[in-house]
Amino acid sequence: MSDGGVPPEPYGSAPPIDPELRDALAALGEGAREPLTPENLAARQERDAAARPRPTLRDLRADGRFEVDELRVPGAPDGPDITLVSARPAGVAGPLPLLYYMHGGGMIMGNAWSVLPQLLRQWALPLELAVISVEYRLAPRTRYPGPVEDCYAGLLWAAEHAAELGIDARRIAIGGKSAGGGLAAALALLTRDRGGPTPIGQLLLCPMLDDRNDTFSSHQMAGIDPWDRVSSATAWQALLGDRYGAADLPPYAAPARATDLSELPPAYIEVGSAETLRDEAVAYANALWRAGGQAELHVWPGAFHGFDTLAPGAAVSQDAREARTRWLRRLLMR
Repeated sequence: MSDGGVPPEPYGSAPPIDPELRDALAALGEGAREPLTPENLAARQERDAAARPRPTLRDLRADGRFEVDELRVPGAPDGPDITLVSARPAGVAGPLPLLYYMHGGGMIMGNAWSVLPQLLRQWALPLELAVISVEYRLAPRTRYPGPVEDCYAGLLWAAEHAAELGIDARRIAIGGKSAGGGLAAALALLTRDRGGPTPIGQLLLCPMLDDRNDTFSSHQMAGIDPWDRVSSATAWQALLGDRYGAADLPPYAAPARATDLSELPPAYIEVGSAETLRDEAVAYANALWRAGGQAELHVWPGAFHGFDTLAPGAAVSQDAREARTRWLRRLLMR
């Protein structure tokens, strides 16, 4: 894999990958960059579960620096109970603002526990912020609308039990990365349309928004971005099943389908220039602006999908983390 790449015409050369990120990607080897397909999906899920073990509550409490609890709460009316992992800096008087967070993993992988160490270190301590991470059900075992309904049920429960959680129900931000970013965008639409809790902001990191998988960047980055259009199509098919590609797919399944983006909370949208999901993220920011909304858009030069996880020490990864933190700090000061 080169840092430029030459996808088939008419899409031309891909944007160059940042040198630090290119080296980190090359170190993975070709096998680790194999696209996700329906045939290897089950094996990839098993491999991901083995590679991403859940930290224990003791681990997350970090020698008493954080208060962490697993909460089993009612799910959607027709669904099972769900698990929320609630965490906050120890000894900080409340009520605290809350970041309600959905993990990444293409809707098919990941868990609520593994994302917490970074969230707590990066935001909970410096911003005096509580965090709830949602263990939503994964596809293909649970298809749409199961995952987003899990997230909505958890948000309702957290807002209704704000006092006992020590959080400020008037200062709840929602967010997520990749699939979690798509779920956060869908959750903003769903809670607006159902009259649920009103988030103060939505943090959308390389969000998975468009099931149609036909943007310029999805073709341009084919075979180059670690999360390419083959992997993206596999994930969307796992989530949507027979509804994959349906003309009438609801925006709560794929937020890029939304035709009304009015009255949504301010958004932070981040994506890489060398990323499959680049154009759908940029289009979503533009649609929010056209609807009279507020969005802060960052397109990180030379960054591919999940760049800051793969190469956390790279300069562009550090810049991205600092920009997210600045946005959250401003949001919480309003």
